[in-house]
Amino acid sequence: MTEMSEFLRQAMRKWTAGVAVVTSEYEGDRHGMTVNSFTSISLEPPLVTVTLALNTRTHALVQKAGFFGVTILSEAQQALSERFAGHSTEQEDRFAGLETLSLKSGVPFLAGGLANLDCKVIYNYDMSNSTLFIGEVLAVKVNDGQPPLIYRNRKYYTLCDEHNPPDR
Repeated sequence: MTEMSEFLRQAMRKWTAGVAVVTSEYEGDRHGMTVNSFTSISLEPPLVTVTLALNTRTHALVQKAGFFGVTILSEAQQALSERFAGHSTEQEDRFAGLETLSLKSGVPFLAGGLANLDCKVIYNYDMSNSTLFIGEVLAVKVNDGQPPLIYRNRKYYTLCDEHNPPDR
C-alpha cells in the first residue's frame, strides 16, 4: 500500500456512513458482503452505486448475474454487519439460518432491514482492485422502525438527538 493510500484510509475513517449489505445470486450460488461504499446517485432515473473488491465472491456473482441487492441495516443488525464482513467466511453460506426475502430480480435480501433495493447493473467501471457498479433500482421495500446502523473509524454507532438519547 502506498503512503497516499494509507493517508486516504486514515482520512476516510473520519467519514461517518450508514451500513449496508450487498447481495447477489447466480445459478443457485448466493453471497453477500457488508459495504459502506454505497450511495444514491440519481432519483430520475433511480440509480445507486456500489464498489466491490475484485477478489470477493459477491463481486463475481454481481458480474455474472447482472443484479445486486442492497439491504440498509438497522441498529439492531450489527451482528449481521459483522457476519457479512467476515473475510474468513468468504466461501461459506453467510445466509445460513437467516430469514431472507426477494423482490423483483430474485436477489436475496436480509429480512428486517430498514430498506431493500433491488438493482440491475447498467454500467460497471473497472479499477485496479475493484469495480464500481451502477445499478438501476427496479424495486424498493422500506421498513419503518429502528434507527440506522452507523459506522465510523472502525466502530458502530447509532443516531440520537438531544430529545431522544440512546439507552446505552
